[in-house]
Amino acid sequence: MKLSGQVAIVTGAGRNIGEEVAKLFSSQGATIAVVDLDKERAERVAGEINASGGKAKAFICDVAKDADIEATVANVVEAFGRLDILVNNVAISDNKHMLDITTDEWNRTIAITLTAPFLFGKYAAKAMIAAGNGGKMVNVGSTSGYYGRGRAVAYTAAKGGVVNLTRSMAIQLAPHNIRVNSVVPNKIGSPVGKDHFDPTRPVVNLRNRPGVPVDLAKAILFLVSDDSDFIAGTDLFVDGGCSALMPGNE
Repeated sequence: MKLSGQVAIVTGAGRNIGEEVAKLFSSQGATIAVVDLDKERAERVAGEINASGGKAKAFICDVAKDADIEATVANVVEAFGRLDILVNNVAISDNKHMLDITTDEWNRTIAITLTAPFLFGKYAAKAMIAAGNGGKMVNVGSTSGYYGRGRAVAYTAAKGGVVNLTRSMAIQLAPHNIRVNSVVPNKIGSPVGKDHFDPTRPVVNLRNRPGVPVDLAKAILFLVSDDSDFIAGTDLFVDGGCSALMPGNE
């Protein structure tokens, strides 16, 4: 097992990508802190992991609040005795034109999609440094962080920020043996903030199929395992090759 004996925080783990990451990590021997704002979802995922022979606990957290994030990390360490892995998966999208978005909508999107990964990274790093065992972190980015969009503005700004947040985290935490990378999905699973996956949603990529959560979960597992020990500060595109295509190319 690639993660035997390790403890992982997965944010937004109550459904979709986060749920798949949590379950895959558990199958590889990790103990999982299932972090989500929705208590019912978090407890369902944790319960399913425990029922399958793994070990998990639900942690309810409003990632828009600094105090909630700090307390969640502390509670995970208290519950499990250590922290080895952080997956910053949670995000929301505004899906708004810049002429229509309100300041509150902008601020909330930035808080959850960009500031929360920074804060989780900060408090998780402090716990990892105190323990002296190093660690691994993966931020979930998006192709929207590299390209503009006609129907989102705060989300693209936030995901663009995740790109350089990841690099700066990687540089600043490297002396503490903490590796930080990101994954860059495109239209994997259900849309951000949605519960249901529509297999008919149009996609244009080199694999000629929609991405599914396990596609990203496997890439994240690679980045937190020893298989990627020499990879740091990197953005791993898991987008079916769509970013290789010229606009309008089919």
